[in-house]
Amino acid sequence: MNRVDAINKLGRFCGRRDVVELTGKELLLKYGISQADVMVLFGGSILCGGDVLAEAMRNKAAKYYMIVGGFGHTTATLREKMHEAYPQIETSKLQEAEVFDLYLRDRYGFSADYLETASTNCGNNITNMLHLIEQEGISCSNIILSQDATMQLRMTAGLRKYCPEMNIINYSAYQAQVEESSGMLSFVRDIWGMWPMDRYITLLLGEIPRLRDDENGYGPRGKNYIDHVDIPRDVIEAFEFLSKEYAIREANPAYATN
Repeated sequence: MNRVDAINKLGRFCGRRDVVELTGKELLLKYGISQADVMVLFGGSILCGGDVLAEAMRNKAAKYYMIVGGFGHTTATLREKMHEAYPQIETSKLQEAEVFDLYLRDRYGFSADYLETASTNCGNNITNMLHLIEQEGISCSNIILSQDATMQLRMTAGLRKYCPEMNIINYSAYQAQVEESSGMLSFVRDIWGMWPMDRYITLLLGEIPRLRDDENGYGPRGKNYIDHVDIPRDVIEAFEFLSKEYAIREANPAYATN
């Protein structure tokens, strides 16, 4: 195994997309529905998540659109990068959901139906989202979740814990592929707002201990934040290979649920 193969293996495992594109045609082919009931973009995504949501809105992929995210470990980067790209959007005091909604309005003339701005981590992203859906009286059997690719699988497992009967459609904000030339790692294609390489790898590595269903993980045998996730042996091997060279993101207690 080499580091390119290992990084891309973790990226594919964590960054799920269940359909090729978010269109009524694709949803009908795979799920027998022309629209999902709700689509949710989570504020932990990099900037291109806003474009994913806008494209889904243009395609009428869902009946309602929601952006979920308050202040967490990715917020400062989102604020900085959005203001750098769009100086007219003053982001310094905005929550993640507000940043993305202003971007939708500024660039596309769209706006989300609902914003959730209190959550600070993937766990209460889900519980606050479900509370908002219930509060608004939205009937939701089919839901599209779009999160940063590094956290997409964990987000789905979090929702599955509370709503095992719900049809959850993954559509990560991006799918990155890494290559190596002359000893330097780079992304095969440009992705707007993409993490620096080392941070992308660190984020990916941080997911495997969280997804593991053991006493230290987030599954039912551990902290019980998410539903059980099966992690293939080759993914574990990729994680172990990379963790010898790269840091693993630790949870920041500042963003823990009170």
